Amino acid sequence: MPAISPLDTVEATVRRRGNDLVELSHAIHAQPELAFDEYRSCAKAKELVAQRGFQIAPVNGLDTAFRADFGSGPLVVGVCAEYDALPEIGHACGHNIIAASGVGTALALAEVADELGLTVALLGTPAEESGGGKALMLRAGAFDDVAVAVMVHPGPTDIAGARSLALSEVTVQYRGKESHAAVAPHLGLNAADAVTVAQVAIGLLRQQLAPGQMTHGIVTDGGQAVNVIPGQAALKYAMRALEYDSLRELEGRMYSCFAAGALAAGCEYEIEEAGPAYAELRPDQWLADVCREEMRRLGREPVPAAVEAALPLGSTDMGNVTHVLPGIHPVIGVDAGGATVHQRAFAAAAAGPSADRAVVEGAIMLARTVVALAADPAQRDRVLAAQQHRAAAS
Repeated sequence: MPAISPLDTVEATVRRRGNDLVELSHAIHAQPELAFDEYRSCAKAKELVAQRGFQIAPVNGLDTAFRADFGSGPLVVGVCAEYDALPEIGHACGHNIIAASGVGTALALAEVADELGLTVALLGTPAEESGGGKALMLRAGAFDDVAVAVMVHPGPTDIAGARSLALSEVTVQYRGKESHAAVAPHLGLNAADAVTVAQVAIGLLRQQLAPGQMTHGIVTDGGQAVNVIPGQAALKYAMRALEYDSLRELEGRMYSCFAAGALAAGCEYEIEEAGPAYAELRPDQWLADVCREEMRRLGREPVPAAVEAALPLGSTDMGNVTHVLPGIHPVIGVDAGGATVHQRAFAAAAAGPSADRAVVEGAIMLARTVVALAADPAQRDRVLAAQQHRAAAS
């Protein structure tokens, strides 16, 4: 009987564990948790790999992050598993699918770790929706020895070399002075007016934004009573751009709009960053090409490579990882009846039959892509040399 190839081994492993992976996806979906509070989801993501013998360690300073290692080979492969949800609409970004696929990928690669000289590192990464968990894990050293990182994200279509926008978020607090709105309005300093002027300035700025730049925000505090001049008011804004340098330029112009509101209303103000800025995704071309072929092999129809760069998909802290080491963040299609991520209909679909298929096939395509890398001497040497150079420079 001919020996089973590592490619076949990882696929067979995922299919054998398919029910366990779908059960994990549904369990995380049923109890959505927000950024940095994903205690149940984190524990659930650890369970199957702990049973397989992965060594699990915490990540410094992050209660709901972890790293689970298997094997001792020189090629360290990081598999990222997200599991945070969105406020009110739960898993409308399908992070339950990401977590389950990540666990499936890690379990599959464990079966060939010795044969291919791998160390498999499942990285539980919290707070992708807000907070920059992966950026914080990079700072904490969780990726220091990782040569290549992979993950898969659900969406309305299949995209192998998915791109994203650079992102930063800020909260702006305005402080004025309360006064009775009828008896003595002239004694007040209206913080809500500062918000209004800032938003008008931002609205006018939009005409002059560079291609790929965008901004969107909400008023989080605009006063509490109509007969009181608001002494406190606040905004929360996100800024996005095609590249990190463009994002920084946009931030400078937005900060001037925030300052204009304070100046016009005579208020003090303070800008606070919500978390680390997200860099744009830089998918590794070789990995993306292999992943694209794996999608096709599974009967999927990924977007053509020539179209991928024109389809930025929001923003993700996986972009920060791909600025440091080779990685991919493909999108696997889920049938949500025309809905897309961050919509309630997508949250419902994220535990449906199409999502369950995505859990299994996402793990298969990631695991087989890693196997292809590990078995290709030139590509293996490429990512190992880059990791060694990074280690020497640190």
